[in-house]
Amino acid sequence: METINHFIATFSTAWQQADVLFLVGFGLFFLMVWFLPSLLALAFNRQHFGKIALLNIPAGVSWIAWLAILVWAVTGKLSNKLATKARLNPVL
Repeated sequence: METINHFIATFSTAWQQADVLFLVGFGLFFLMVWFLPSLLALAFNRQHFGKIALLNIPAGVSWIAWLAILVWAVTGKLSNKLATKARLNPVL
């Protein structure tokens, strides 16, 4: 119990000494990392941007889901290119 009280006291002291500019900067950085898959999907002009953005909100709680959405945002058109290439060059 003493450890928890010490942690709360330390956190409270650090929160009171924090600068407003630091808190705003940290908040913006946190949101950019949280929504990184959505930002990458927007930058790469993915056709599933809306779905990625919608799923990005709860996926930030789970690192596994967040990483899966990040991979989806980065490699969204790769499967289409591979499927098109496979159809154009049939194996004889």
